[in-house]
Amino acid sequence: MAKALQSASKSAARSEAARAIGAGSMIERARHLAPLFRANGEANEQLRMLTDETVAALSDSRLFGIWTPESLGGSHLWPLDSIEVIEAVSHSDASTGWVMFAAALAIATGAAYLHESAVKVLFADGRLPVIAGQGIPNGKAVPVKGGFKLSGAWSYGSGVKHSNWLHTGAVVHENGAPKLDEHGNPEIRIFVLPIEKAVFGDNWDVLGLRATASIDYTLSEVFVPAEYTHIGHTSDPLRGGALFYLGIAGFATLGHSAFALGLGRRILDELAIIVQTKTGVTGTPRESESFLESYANAEARLRAARAFVVEAWGDLQETLKRGERPSTRQFTLVRLALNNATWSIGDIANFAYRAAGGVALRAGVIQRCFRDMYAATQHVTSSAPILRDCGRELAGLAKGKSWGFIGLVDAH
Repeated sequence: MAKALQSASKSAARSEAARAIGAGSMIERARHLAPLFRANGEANEQLRMLTDETVAALSDSRLFGIWTPESLGGSHLWPLDSIEVIEAVSHSDASTGWVMFAAALAIATGAAYLHESAVKVLFADGRLPVIAGQGIPNGKAVPVKGGFKLSGAWSYGSGVKHSNWLHTGAVVHENGAPKLDEHGNPEIRIFVLPIEKAVFGDNWDVLGLRATASIDYTLSEVFVPAEYTHIGHTSDPLRGGALFYLGIAGFATLGHSAFALGLGRRILDELAIIVQTKTGVTGTPRESESFLESYANAEARLRAARAFVVEAWGDLQETLKRGERPSTRQFTLVRLALNNATWSIGDIANFAYRAAGGVALRAGVIQRCFRDMYAATQHVTSSAPILRDCGRELAGLAKGKSWGFIGLVDAH
């Protein structure tokens, strides 16, 4: 028995070492590709989607697979490593970072939660499928023999123009009414289906994140085999281990946090370049005591926001590495860290826009960063209801509650 335990321990150590090398490699790949992603930023925006060169780089580098289990060709990165990867890509170009983490979430959760027969098709021959869409359950799924008939209309399908499979949410209906699970809640499922089954709109005319191609789509009576579906709120992986105790909402919180931090760093870096060279009839920002104080304060807020994200996710990561499920309090803190990062960096973007003056008014990096960050503030993961539920749980007013996708729900 002792020898078996020692052997298992050595095997786990070798696996952890291999993963650490993989993590370092993915971080370096993201940084190595930064010039390419940066160079394509303006072209992405003009296309209202990522350039072919950008998508090819994300695919060839396997950055889309940062959370996918190693057994299926992914990197299976722990939260702190994945933060560095997403930060690096989002610093290079916000839309590229957004599409990357949104697709990485759908690919990884499909890999972890779908039936074996579906996974064998999706990940055949060691390839990584590109899966994207909208997991909010705006659809209606009716059980039929072998699967479901799926219909509905969804908005904000982040990255769907770059994908070959669709990840989408729906409520299961039976006898004309929502089917209830064992706890009396509507059964919500995620469906993965070929992208060709959807009808897409062409309505992506938005303030920021213009290159994410987060267009609307509809489905009408599309058959989806049961093995290509899973319960929406599941955190019970069929493969991939304890990392997938995060569930879809956990991965979304992680991705949005890293995205905001990477974009925030880019905003302050670009502003520093401008003020080093900018002149005008009213003087230069670098001569303004008010600007210098504000810049220092913005730097402090960004670093403080990052420290909170790293602290909260570092603690949660240790729980996952022990093979344990995160607590409600741990999920509260990572959600609060996301909210804090998003709105702190929104304020930083506003400061940078004002400080850059006419430079920010014209098309360019500062203007694009400003618009991209304010688009990000509209995402539900950083909304006021979630912040209120964070306060409720932290104040001890949420006994018997746990986190669902949008907010606190009765724990089961």
